[in-house]
Parts: sequence; structure tokens; C-alpha cells
Amino acid sequence: MTSMTSLLAGTATAALVALSAVALSAAGAERALAQTELRFAHTQPTSDTHHIATERFKELVEERTGGEVTVSIHPAGELGNDPTILEGARLGTVDIAQTGNPFYTRFEPKLNVLDLPFLFADYDHVYQTIDGEIGEQLLAELDKHGLKGLAFWEIGFRKLTNSKRAVSGPADVEGLKIRTTPNPAHVQAFELLGAIPTPMPFTEVYLALETGTVDGQENPLNIIRSNQFQEVQDHLSFTDHAYTVSIVSMNKGKFEQLTDEQQQIVVEAAREAATFQRKLNREQASSDLETIKAAGVEVVEEVDREAFKEIVYEPVKQTYVEKFGSEIVDQIEAMN
Repeated sequence: MTSMTSLLAGTATAALVALSAVALSAAGAERALAQTELRFAHTQPTSDTHHIATERFKELVEERTGGEVTVSIHPAGELGNDPTILEGARLGTVDIAQTGNPFYTRFEPKLNVLDLPFLFADYDHVYQTIDGEIGEQLLAELDKHGLKGLAFWEIGFRKLTNSKRAVSGPADVEGLKIRTTPNPAHVQAFELLGAIPTPMPFTEVYLALETGTVDGQENPLNIIRSNQFQEVQDHLSFTDHAYTVSIVSMNKGKFEQLTDEQQQIVVEAAREAATFQRKLNREQASSDLETIKAAGVEVVEEVDREAFKEIVYEPVKQTYVEKFGSEIVDQIEAMN
């Protein structure tokens, strides 16, 4: 009898151990399922404010979700150039993409309004536009393309560099071969100025400047400095001919897999990182300019912007209005 009791007790114990192991395994699997990694890709170097803001985004998301959502960062074109990263986000091979608005306009041309040359008077005018109702409407346009627009980060007011001559007015631009974004507004503006606009992926720009494939490019100070364009350019002009946002967007399917709370955390973190990045850009502007000057680049700060605007603003604006109407442009102009 004692032997039988021992046998039954041993069997019961073994069964309990087995059930416990199954329960622990299930709990582990549940925890594994609860943990979500988001692959965040961009093309800027790690010294750029975009990357620093991406690190801030990662920190906020992981802290506020208690580690349930983690972020792996892939900078400097590690997962491809801008069009490749953006297409990856639409297809789901990349979870989050950050790139300039001109690359989004290739499939959502309504966003091109933000790239109209000389539309924005200053940073306050920009932020009033993109952080308000107009910005929300434009981000929502990405839904139909498989993307959830999270936030507007900042590339900034674009300045012109080249290896040929100083530029202080429109006549100085004529004949220059300038790398531009693929954005129609940018291309049309430089055509009107008599330049030769040459769109190409951002990851190819340094080599194109170094080899003379193009004479110049146009980007804000932080992008020029962080990508070392001062090494292969001789002239910089404060044309400030257009402001460019960069958009952080997420694969819509992946976003919808998150809980409501996690979705809110991701959106809020992206927008807090936007404010953080813009502040960094303002703080670093002087040192960026000094770095560029120290490399021997001739800088023209007094540029006849009104003369540039007179040539390009109305024709480029009219091209947009013919396609999408004047309502949104009128609203932006009225905010100034």
C-alpha cells in the first residue's frame, strides 16, 4: 500500500512539474509576443540632429512602454537610400522611416505644398502650419499609402552651395548643375532660374560633388555640415529658398498591431523628438556655420531673396494650384 501511495504521489508531482513547465513556457511565449521591436531607418550620419532625435525617440518609447516596445536604429543608409527606406516602410520590411518630404511627394503629391519656394516667412510661420490642423490633414494623406504619419521633423531652410562661384542673386545661378530633391517644386524653381536641376538620392550626393558630376546642392546648414559637403564645395549662399520638413512615418499595419496605449506613446514620442530636434538645429546653427567657414568655404549671407522670389514663387505656386486648388496655399499664406 505504501509503495502504491508513493507511486501515485510521484506521478502527481511529475504531473504538477510538467504543468508548471507548460505554464511557464506559455507565460514566456506571451511575454515574447508582447515585446515588439520597431526597425527605424534613416539616411543621415550619426552626427546629424535627425539621428540624435531618433535616439531620443527610442529612449522615450522604451521607457514609457516598460520595454514592451523596443526600437532598433539603422542610420546612414544602412537599410538603403531614401526611396528604398520609404518603400520598405510601405511594404513592411522597415517599421519606421524618416526622410525628407520631397520623397513622400513622389506618391502623395498633395504634400508638395510644403516645398513651395519662398512660401514660409520664418520658423514660426512653419511651425504654426505643420503643428496645427493643416499638418494633421497632410499627415492623414499618408494613410491610403500604407503609412501612419507620426510627426514632422525638420530639415530646415535650404541654402545653396556650389564649386563654381559666389551666388548673391538669380543671375549667379544660371548654368549651374544643382543636385535637387525629386520634388517637382524644387525642380521647377531651379529651371526657372536657369540652372540645371539634377535629382539624385541623397546617399549619392557627396561623391557627385567630389567628382564634379554636379556643381552644387541645396540643403540647410546642419545637413551640409554633418555630411561634410564643405569638403567638396567652395561657396555657400543664404538663399533660404525653401523650407523642408522631414516626416517620420510608420508602416500602418505594424502601427495597428500595437495596443491603443502603445500607439499613443509612439505618436507622442515622435512629436516630442521633433521639438527636441528643432531646438538642436537652432542651437547648433552658429557652430555649423563656423565649421563650414573653417573649411575655407566662402559664405554669402546677404542674398537678394526678393529677386529670387519674384522669379519662382508665382509660377511654382500656380502649378500646384492647378492640380490641388488654392485653399491650402491660401490658408498658409494667411498665417504669416
